[in-house]
Amino acid sequence: MTPRTAGELARFIDHTLLAPEATRDEVLATCRDAAAWQVAAVCLSPSWLPLPVGVLGEGVRVCTVVGFPSGAHTSTMKAAEAAEAVRNGADEIDMVVNLGLVRAGDWRGVEADIHAARQAIDAVAGRRVLKVICESAALSDDELRDTCRAAVACGADFVKTSTGFHKAGVLREDWTIGEPVMISDHINLT
Repeated sequence: MTPRTAGELARFIDHTLLAPEATRDEVLATCRDAAAWQVAAVCLSPSWLPLPVGVLGEGVRVCTVVGFPSGAHTSTMKAAEAAEAVRNGADEIDMVVNLGLVRAGDWRGVEADIHAARQAIDAVAGRRVLKVICESAALSDDELRDTCRAAVACGADFVKTSTGFHKAGVLREDWTIGEPVMISDHINLT
């Protein structure tokens, strides 16, 4: 679907405030903006849950991050973070993949990492959205492609290209590398 109006476009946006210094007032303002624009989700640091649940009303999902921003947490830590987040009202989890495992080519470790979060979410709340953030600017083309494959194999619903904290950002080419994997498995690359 190609959005034709600002309202349609808004349904593709995760309005995000992950600054560690964000105040309660800034978080509430972000939630009010998300509700006013009817974006797809508001993404906040886990410490602010369940605050947005009472502010957003209908239609805007609550998202938070796991293993953020480095991805260097253990799989057990990520699973615990994910479980707590869904208990606190998160509809969606954005999990940062362990970049060290990816760059070392430890695909069993990468899959165990993603799978641990998927299992924890499903055990606590049934099926919720899991997005895997791969930090594409830090990866080679092959590492990015294989990370997308691992995410698909472990039941991720989306693959995201960046945390927004890496200095290099995202390149258009990153989409062309991951997109064929995502399209063939019917999940989304954002």
